[in-house]
Amino acid sequence: MFNSLPTSLKQYLLVTFNYWNFTITDGALRMLVVLYFHQLGYSAFAIAMLFLFYEFFGVVTNLLGGWLGARIGLNHTMNIGLAMQIVALLALGLPSQYLSIPLVMAVQALSGIAKDLNKMSAKSSIKALVQSEQQHSLYKWVALLTGSKNALKGFGFFLGGALLKLLGFQLSMLAMAGVLALVLMLSLKLLAKDLGKAKTKAKFSQLFSKSRQINVLASARLFLFAARDVWFVVALPVFLSAQLNWDHLQTGGFMACWVVAYGIVQALAPAITGGKSKVIPGRNAAVGWALLLSMVTVILAYLVQLQWQLSYSLIIGLLLFGFVFAINSSLHSFLVVSYASEEGVSMDVGFYYMANAMGRLLGTVLSGWVFQQAGLSACLWVSFAMLLGTSLISLALPQQNQGPIARSES
Repeated sequence: MFNSLPTSLKQYLLVTFNYWNFTITDGALRMLVVLYFHQLGYSAFAIAMLFLFYEFFGVVTNLLGGWLGARIGLNHTMNIGLAMQIVALLALGLPSQYLSIPLVMAVQALSGIAKDLNKMSAKSSIKALVQSEQQHSLYKWVALLTGSKNALKGFGFFLGGALLKLLGFQLSMLAMAGVLALVLMLSLKLLAKDLGKAKTKAKFSQLFSKSRQINVLASARLFLFAARDVWFVVALPVFLSAQLNWDHLQTGGFMACWVVAYGIVQALAPAITGGKSKVIPGRNAAVGWALLLSMVTVILAYLVQLQWQLSYSLIIGLLLFGFVFAINSSLHSFLVVSYASEEGVSMDVGFYYMANAMGRLLGTVLSGWVFQQAGLSACLWVSFAMLLGTSLISLALPQQNQGPIARSES
């Protein structure tokens, strides 16, 4: 049955399968590291520092990875990412006496490189598999890939909490490495050669995007993801564990449900933002949804600060935040693929996700530091300020979605 499918659809399914499996292990790894090192007595800021190189090398990888993908093909960058994640998991599977802080930070750096190579490759490859004039179809395919990825990342959070409870830290790492090794072998055999490779050699001087709309969108993305991670990465799981006395399975399960629901909404974003009219979103949609997210966040920050029905306020508020954030994220993911130039698409997408990684880096560091200094409500107030920044920056996007532009040769 698989062999009878159109070639472009088979390649999309293979890319998605690779991305899904990688995402599950990445979500599980993040939850395992947070909960395991919190269990060992590390502070919130110390745990955040474990992810410092993960996020920092994500910035570098997205910038250089887009250029590399345009030169050697997205199939190669995707497979390199899978192989690097396997090495990272095997290293974390060493006996606990060998898991020094420098080693864990170095392994997290390797995992960060792997994750962003894989994500950049998956997102960029869609542009090569969908006709440029089919913008609404492009929106649906990007939303489906992004949404399904985040739903499975949520499952990975739950899996991480469950694996820590059932297998322990080291065995969990070895089991996930074994699964990814099978995925890599399948990918090496079936993924198309030279997928997304530019017809002309991508120049290093083209590394930074010269498209104004890509640059504006990248800036908005930086603040959007910093606004999420400033409370989500470290502050929230530590708060649920330390303040509400949830166990590992409860914490992982709740965050898993949140991310799964968030991913489902992302996949449904084209229907929510455009409905049956098939409207192609542009500046107004980006600004409007960013402002709505700002309002949700400021209300949640105020309720948490007042400690008003804390458990209910937090759970309901986070669900609302997740719904609106998912629409924002899906809109941005579509717009960057739509704006990206046809030739060397991975370079524009890589530059954009470099800004995304910078936002995660900023949010991760602030998540540990602000939470340790002032608590969860302060993290949410910082998130609100960043979302106002996203809204203001988005005003500079084109009024109408103009689609791709040519990449300068200079």
